[in-house]
Amino acid sequence: MHFIWDGLKQAADLLAHGDHDVLTVVGTTLRLALISTLLALALGLPLGLALGLGRFRGRRAMLALANAGMGLPPVVVGLVVGLLLFRGAPLGDLNLLYTFNGIVLAQTLLALPLVAALSAAAMQALPGGLLEQARAFGASRAQVATLALREARVGVLAATIAALGSALAEVGAIVLVGGNIEGQTQTLASAVLVQVSAGEYGRAIALGSILLGLILILAAGLTVAQQHERRALLGRPS
Repeated sequence: MHFIWDGLKQAADLLAHGDHDVLTVVGTTLRLALISTLLALALGLPLGLALGLGRFRGRRAMLALANAGMGLPPVVVGLVVGLLLFRGAPLGDLNLLYTFNGIVLAQTLLALPLVAALSAAAMQALPGGLLEQARAFGASRAQVATLALREARVGVLAATIAALGSALAEVGAIVLVGGNIEGQTQTLASAVLVQVSAGEYGRAIALGSILLGLILILAAGLTVAQQHERRALLGRPS
């Protein structure tokens, strides 16, 4: 198992010496994760509010679809998005295939059900009388939605962690839509795949170690924020 230790040492050397290729891949990975997560939150939180608090025909079916979407095979999503982006396809004129914006689109679609389903579950877990009391005091829909998001912020942070983790670890959709182009659409996860295919196991372990480190750092930061908010909610007078 000495090659694992060698890979860890190589990871430290790559970061310490500022390896250009590695820094480029890390930058692409972080940009993809942050942009796709923000887009998924912008689209998924309103949807989660509607599914968690709304009362309209088809809500249960949409909620079931959102829950099912959390288990979507990324490679299938990548295949469908890739086919839609080919020249002559419905979205071919957007010229997003094998581009950074294309992988952002694919990853946003993967993260969207996570945000929608988890935020909807957080909304449904709110005390039943809380929002009714706000409505009774004349709160508008926007004010009720803001109150719900604030009170369900622990669950919203959980959705954020899930979306961010999905983006950092994704491979299948990135390769199919982005082409895994070095310096443009290659992420840490897809770079590991390339190194393994080339038999460069030491460098693969090094890149994998860097990826795991990023996931741990970002997830730990969000978890600390989540638990801080949870303690604030538990310690608040009722």
